[in-house]
Amino acid sequence: MRILIIEDEDAAARRLQKLVKEIIPEAVMEDPLDSVEMVLNWMAKNEMPDLIFMDIHLADGSSFEVFNHVEVEKPVIFTTAYDQYAIQAFKVNAIDYLLKPIKRPELEQAIEKYRKWSGGGQVDYAQLARALQGEQFNRRFLIRIGQSIRVVEMKEAAYFYTESKITFVVTREGKRYPLDYSLEKLEEMADPQSFFRINRQFIVNIDAIREMYAYSKSRVKVELKPECELETIVSTERSPHFKKWLVGDEG
Repeated sequence: MRILIIEDEDAAARRLQKLVKEIIPEAVMEDPLDSVEMVLNWMAKNEMPDLIFMDIHLADGSSFEVFNHVEVEKPVIFTTAYDQYAIQAFKVNAIDYLLKPIKRPELEQAIEKYRKWSGGGQVDYAQLARALQGEQFNRRFLIRIGQSIRVVEMKEAAYFYTESKITFVVTREGKRYPLDYSLEKLEEMADPQSFFRINRQFIVNIDAIREMYAYSKSRVKVELKPECELETIVSTERSPHFKKWLVGDEG
């Protein structure tokens, strides 16, 4: 039996490992993972374990993000400090949940519940994640670079653009990554208070605008940071909305 612990607190991960090993001596414990990025990389290279203990709050965000990118077919026991109302939202769906600090009797009950679990009622963790997260704007992207996987937060994005039919994100640090999203999809995912599609080729973060200049045909020329070699001009039809967006009047 292989068990994976996803926990961003070293002491909590070690304690949970110790308790699980005492209850299930034959268990093979995988090395704990502490971030969404680590989990996605691990799951891309390894077979699913038989049981997953998953903390909800990880080093780089919510563990629910994992379910947006990977189909988790094995049972999950959540470890959480969530308020009771949130716990009730997934109590009937997840195998079980454990409130921190985890107590041995409760852990034993959760493991016993797992052992009795027939597997007939597969949990849709992606749907569960959406239910708990609500209708929040997508806040991170899964980026594949060769064999590695990286997670880039929406708040890291300075702007998005298309070139040669490929969509790119440029981060505030000036790093560029290809994305498997169209600009149309990115418009839906991004917070309209922070991002604006200035033309068919660019979506910009308001914090990435360094300078603006009046341009012909009532258009606006935008100078971005990090610097972009491509021309960034707000289209004629979008310029009035762009000016309203700048002062928070749009939408």
